[in-house]
Amino acid sequence: MLNMRHPLFQEHLTHLRNRSTPPQQFRRHLKEASRLLLWQALKDAPGRPVSVETPLATATAQTLGIPITLVAILRAGLGMTDGMLEMLPEAGIGHIGLFRDEKSLKPVHYYTKIPPTAGIGWTILVDPMLATGGSAIEAVNILKRKGAKEIKFISLIAAQKGVDALGQAHPDVDLTIGAVDPVLNAQGYIVPGLGDCGDRLFGTI
Repeated sequence: MLNMRHPLFQEHLTHLRNRSTPPQQFRRHLKEASRLLLWQALKDAPGRPVSVETPLATATAQTLGIPITLVAILRAGLGMTDGMLEMLPEAGIGHIGLFRDEKSLKPVHYYTKIPPTAGIGWTILVDPMLATGGSAIEAVNILKRKGAKEIKFISLIAAQKGVDALGQAHPDVDLTIGAVDPVLNAQGYIVPGLGDCGDRLFGTI
């Protein structure tokens, strides 16, 4: 899914784009927007039938039928997994450390910790920004080497160039993107975008 039109998501996105939104409010809006994106990404997840006792009778119900692993691309991805873990407290959580070389715009890998559940259920890879696509492509490469089979990617804002690059490199990865912006500037930032998500999230420069 590209370009989420839900008005609640659009409300959060508006505050995230606004340069005047302070870090504490930026974190809150990113958390809530991420929950809505996860809800969308899991809409086709398989269920498992169960029986439960209500106060009146036995009811046939359903629970999530597969384990979910959330993997954040550091550091900005941490702002997305907080809200997601409130929705799925039983989910596994992994981290992939990548930063972009400012001259080459290529990803540099420095850290990986992935739980074993990544190989048996759905792995949800999250990063608020999908710019050139380099970091997301490398993160998916790492997950596949670690045994992940069913990978979903969630991002708040993407450039069309990044969407195209990730789709070409990994056509088997489902994308849930909140908004697709038209261009990248010379520094590889999404325009209009929202600036550097990590810096705005943590109040750094």
